[in-house]
Amino acid sequence: MNNKIVVIPTFNEIENIENIIRKTFSVFDTHILIVDDGSPDGTGLKVKELMLEFPEKLFIQERKGKLGLGTAYLHGFSWALDRGYEYIFEMDADFSHNPEDLSRLYQACVDGADLAIGSRYCNGVNVLNWPMSRLLMSYYGSMYVRFVLKIPVMDTTAGFKCFKASTLRAIDFSKIQHIGYGFQIEMKFNVHKLGFKIKEVPIIFVDRTLGTSKMSAGIFKEAILGVLGLKWKSYFRKWSRKQ
Repeated sequence: MNNKIVVIPTFNEIENIENIIRKTFSVFDTHILIVDDGSPDGTGLKVKELMLEFPEKLFIQERKGKLGLGTAYLHGFSWALDRGYEYIFEMDADFSHNPEDLSRLYQACVDGADLAIGSRYCNGVNVLNWPMSRLLMSYYGSMYVRFVLKIPVMDTTAGFKCFKASTLRAIDFSKIQHIGYGFQIEMKFNVHKLGFKIKEVPIIFVDRTLGTSKMSAGIFKEAILGVLGLKWKSYFRKWSRKQ
């Protein structure tokens, strides 16, 4: 059995889904799990069609309605852990994450990392086709998270990652509170607090050319404000242990 699986959450990705699946299979020896939140555009139907072509490599979990990025990933992680995968990736469907970089994330974990992050900011700023306002929001948002939570990670909101199964098993999914983009920060914070080794792998992030972005200033602001909650709860837990 292949011990690697890429979890891809989708909502209305009909323009990208077939191409991202075919490209991933062509460049990396892996399985793929699509977690689709009831896409009305037929994304799930297209995946089921492709499953006939890739019956032992491509899987889908369908959920009723748009339930949030974080819960989609947690659902996919649990599914993968239950089936014994040892390296579990998360990746977007829109080609902002290059499937050719999966092998580099995998190798970082093989070489000792417990979490490998495809990082836009660990080797300068490597983002293409973003407006300056969004780039500044993302870059300085990561700096803020790093300062508040003391996470030794340059790209704290990155969503292109490879986890070792042992890393995910150590995290209590029931205590993950963020379901939007704050999920990415909260997972890294948990990995760091548990003492696991994190490795950033430089990538070039290219904004989607097809389909509609799910990101907005409001979503990003919500994630950044959630950092204060994570910090407060961390302090509270430390204080409780000392009592």
